[in-house]
Amino acid sequence: MRQALIVIDVQKDFCPGGALAVPEGDAIVPGINNLMAKADAVILTQDWHPAEHSSFASSHAGKSPYDRVEMPYGSQVLWPDHCIQGSVGAQFHPDLQTDKADLVIRKGYNPAIDSYSAFFENDHATPTGLEGYLRTRGIDEVTLVGLALDFCVNFSAVDAAKLGFCVTVREDLCRAIDLDGSLAAARAGMETAGVTLEQGHG
Repeated sequence: MRQALIVIDVQKDFCPGGALAVPEGDAIVPGINNLMAKADAVILTQDWHPAEHSSFASSHAGKSPYDRVEMPYGSQVLWPDHCIQGSVGAQFHPDLQTDKADLVIRKGYNPAIDSYSAFFENDHATPTGLEGYLRTRGIDEVTLVGLALDFCVNFSAVDAAKLGFCVTVREDLCRAIDLDGSLAAARAGMETAGVTLEQGHG
């Protein structure tokens, strides 16, 4: 089996000091770098929002970060403004070995739809093109790491499993936001989808 490492959103805004900081989000970088050498392909995803994106609380009068609204595609958490195209916060963490990447997938650039998954936007219908790339590379097994475990890693892992890939999530190389029980729900959902949750060593 050919195996790809998919590194989800290890960007400045998701690390300590960023606009949507995940606790200890930077602590996973050395372990991810070590894992890159063992993969047949390395894919990085990059959250890449236009200013005034519909998932930002600032785009909705009277709403605060972490409120929820109903969008045409379902319930949407509203976030602080983050990972705006071309901003410092959208840059990868400076210690992440981006030169090892075969491909960078940018997501969330449609102003009307958020995009947690590396495979589909949140309408669950609009593809990013990642599936086709992996298929043409002959890859059938993917390992996911990155930020945040209960949102973008979770959605990416479940979509990959639904598409028929053999999926492992290295929990030790992820960190979570854990918003209103989202971490426990994500773990349960990933296991139901057939995702292997693994605690590796480095």
